Amino acid sequence: MLSNIRVVLVGTSHPGNIGSVARAMKTMGLSNLYLAEPRVEPDGHSIALAAGASDILKNLTKVDSLDEAIADCSLVIATSARSRTLDWPMLDPRQSGEKLAEQAAQGPVAIVFGRENHGLNNEELQKCNYHVAIPANPEYSSLNLAQAVQIICYEARIAHLNMVAKPEEITEYPLAADQERFFEHLESTLSATGFIIKNHPGQVMVKLRRLFTRARIEAPEMNILRGILTSIDKKIGNK
Repeated sequence: MLSNIRVVLVGTSHPGNIGSVARAMKTMGLSNLYLAEPRVEPDGHSIALAAGASDILKNLTKVDSLDEAIADCSLVIATSARSRTLDWPMLDPRQSGEKLAEQAAQGPVAIVFGRENHGLNNEELQKCNYHVAIPANPEYSSLNLAQAVQIICYEARIAHLNMVAKPEEITEYPLAADQERFFEHLESTLSATGFIIKNHPGQVMVKLRRLFTRARIEAPEMNILRGILTSIDKKIGNK
């Protein structure tokens, strides 16, 4: 299961951080590292800070976008500070570890970490099912990237060990790429019906994304919704 938990670093700008993250992952039994839009490549400094986890660096996957990194994942959790402007379903590290371990029994899942200087942007955050905030000391909450990865990986490992002792029923959820296709289909249909005005979309799709994300739609349920949209498309002649 742990091999299905993917650590995704977006826009990483320091080679040393990549090595430190590899070390943090390996100590918790995780090995699947993705670099999305990296600004640097792993180097000798990365290998030195990996401290025996250079195999993770050797086998990492580099992609050009977050979309590519999470396309085949049925659960995507983004690390983020709590935001007043983007009200998204929030988890604490323990809850995120439990959800990652549970869904990893079925297939790939991802925990996404943003850029060292300013994290993930709103568009990237909206592509994730949940956000997780680490409740650090409010007077000094400066965690470096590897520390944040270590905390989430630890919680995922503990949850995994608990699941091995007490197996639970597995629920099938849609992959990230399927979710994006659903949102594109939804926007197309709502535009065709006139519910969304193309030149003045406002915040309708953001709010709908939040609604369906909060509801955590299962794969069969999303298939039903896609079927409903298709029937509407046929009725109004939307291609």
